[in-house]
Amino acid sequence: MAKMNLLQAINNALIIAMEQNNKTVVLGEDVGHFGGVFRATSNLQQQFGKARCFNTPLTEQGIIGFANGLAAQGHVPVAEIQFADYIFPAFDQIVNEAAKFRYRSGGQFDCGNLTIRTPYGGGIAGGLYHSQSPEAFFAHIPGMKVVVPRNPYQAKGLLLASIRDANPVLFMEPKRLYRASVGEVPEEDYELPLGKAEVLSEGSDISLLAWGAQMAVMQQAAELASKQGVSCELIDLRSILPWDVTTVSDSVIKTGRLLISHEAPLTGGFASEIAATIQQRCFLHLESPISRVCGLDTPYPLAHEKEYMPDHLKVFEGIMRSVEF
Repeated sequence: MAKMNLLQAINNALIIAMEQNNKTVVLGEDVGHFGGVFRATSNLQQQFGKARCFNTPLTEQGIIGFANGLAAQGHVPVAEIQFADYIFPAFDQIVNEAAKFRYRSGGQFDCGNLTIRTPYGGGIAGGLYHSQSPEAFFAHIPGMKVVVPRNPYQAKGLLLASIRDANPVLFMEPKRLYRASVGEVPEEDYELPLGKAEVLSEGSDISLLAWGAQMAVMQQAAELASKQGVSCELIDLRSILPWDVTTVSDSVIKTGRLLISHEAPLTGGFASEIAATIQQRCFLHLESPISRVCGLDTPYPLAHEKEYMPDHLKVFEGIMRSVEF
């Protein structure tokens, strides 16, 4: 075991993947000698050469278009989009090419070896163009997976599993945890399952569901609730697509309540999909309406970032409203 922050765990996973398979390549803006804007790819070019870790022009559609071609021809590209806010120029290449190539060709070709890494989320005073959480856009797309880690241990295991998965994977990294989240991480190779949620702590009164950086917020809120005698079951979804309906349903059947929280705006956020599915499956077990504590339906504000964020106090208030319903 070694103590790593989230960035170091991601870098370690990339080294292992590149050592294990010489077809694994890393590409993106400034990922080479510079190591990327957050230094997640530091020293990869020095270790593996410019043919396997290389800079691209500043064109997101070009990055993913080129990565699609590499994947279709048997390489294992790990493409970095510098901020999730800038993934939208590549939306067509992801949605209409990477996710559909297998189906379009009748299984003759696919982009299954493609992994797209991108930092997402707020909390860094990045304003409206460096703080968005666009995971729900991609949850609408059959043919790919969407994965979000919450800490260094999860990041390494989930990233290695994503790189080796037979489907294109969007791997979204909570940027405000890059250096803030530190933990013990095995130095050896390991994987964590995609599409499987993790129950962090069991409870009897309400199920709390989130992913990525929001998990720390949920833990704080659960601690406040426990002082009021409320027992919270805490679940990290980990994979947005596919998501673990069974684990969440089993929890809600036990507790009778569900609160979902994410940084993205409320309207059309992935919490809406979860709420609709759980309402259908668990309706007769619910003691109160399913609750959502999310970002506001506004562009991400710089001056009012604290007001926008669904912090532990907002989640705590949501817990108490649900329990006292």
